[in-house]
Amino acid sequence: MFLLLNTIHLCPQCLKQIKVSGLITELLVTFEVKFIHIFFNIMRIFPQQIAHPWHGISAGSKAPAQVSVYIEIVPNDTVKYELDKESGLLKVDRPQKYSNVCPTPYGFIPRTYCGDTVADFCMKQASRQAMKGDGDPLDICILTEKIFPHGNILLQAIPIGGLRMIDDNEADDKIIAVLKDDISYGKFNDITDVPPRLIERLKHYFLTYKLKPTDIENSNRQVEITHVYSREEANKVIEASLFDYQQLLEM
Repeated sequence: MFLLLNTIHLCPQCLKQIKVSGLITELLVTFEVKFIHIFFNIMRIFPQQIAHPWHGISAGSKAPAQVSVYIEIVPNDTVKYELDKESGLLKVDRPQKYSNVCPTPYGFIPRTYCGDTVADFCMKQASRQAMKGDGDPLDICILTEKIFPHGNILLQAIPIGGLRMIDDNEADDKIIAVLKDDISYGKFNDITDVPPRLIERLKHYFLTYKLKPTDIENSNRQVEITHVYSREEANKVIEASLFDYQQLLEM
């Protein structure tokens, strides 16, 4: 607004004949009111121009070999964020009550869904019965040397493996991928390329981040990781989740 006012050239004689301060005030009010009206009219006409991270973004034309990823949380987050499915906004799920922090950027693959097909594949591979999918998009961890200051971002990643996690008898796979073109991890082709200690850190996080200290010795824990699997198997899980998403749309 002030830049716009600076473009108004008034001759010295005019300046003597008007109250400049009053003119400025009137112009500011006029411009502000018009701007607000224009802004809200645009929002009413185009209410969904920001794509929903789950439904409005493709998993990618190269999926499952390369996938789009929406990041919800990063390693320095002391709050557990997750997508609000209705609005598409990132919401606070809960504060991290204990010392656990996710070792990698973590989020999901858009337009995926862990439903019956994902559950059937998990049951077959883990020799289980009467399981179901967790009803969420497929989770994914991103290995990268880069530090992301916050979530709520999109990136491209190359899946190289995964963790077969079962949470309260629900399939809750965690795909492990590398950030596309990452200098340190970008050449990894399979889960066997990942240092074992890093895999252990990921397993420890997912097995314990919901636990209270008094639960550590509980022998009836509801969360388990049955397998660490390869790139080939990760691609099958992704394909199953893409299929489940399409089935969800047809319901």
